[in-house]
Amino acid sequence: QVQLVESGGGLAQAGGSLRLSCAASGRTFNTYTVGWFRQAPGRERDFVAAISWSAGNTYYADSVKGRFTISRDNAKSTVYLQMNSLKPEDTAVYYCAAEQFLRIGIVQQPANFRSWGQGTQVTVSS
Repeated sequence: QVQLVESGGGLAQAGGSLRLSCAASGRTFNTYTVGWFRQAPGRERDFVAAISWSAGNTYYADSVKGRFTISRDNAKSTVYLQMNSLKPEDTAVYYCAAEQFLRIGIVQQPANFRSWGQGTQVTVSS
């Protein structure tokens, strides 16, 4: 397993942008599929986006498709989530998660990931 640390959260206005980073430890990061999830108060942890270990496939929740972009830099052991056209409903704690060789087809389930970061707060004001 890898250890993950998120950064880049903060306060943004509606229509604005933020970029989250997920930095991982370990030398085998390029074998891990990485996902982003978010959790608002009183709600379940929801899938946002994922990128496969080979970086050949990405997958997005319908609610963020066309606004958010996930990417990875294996040389830096980091995955990014570029969030544009932010909406107040994007407000949540954002978590990154990683699982070795996880198929992109099953990334929506949090239970399929064993490594998690501590989360970073994103607040979007209207």
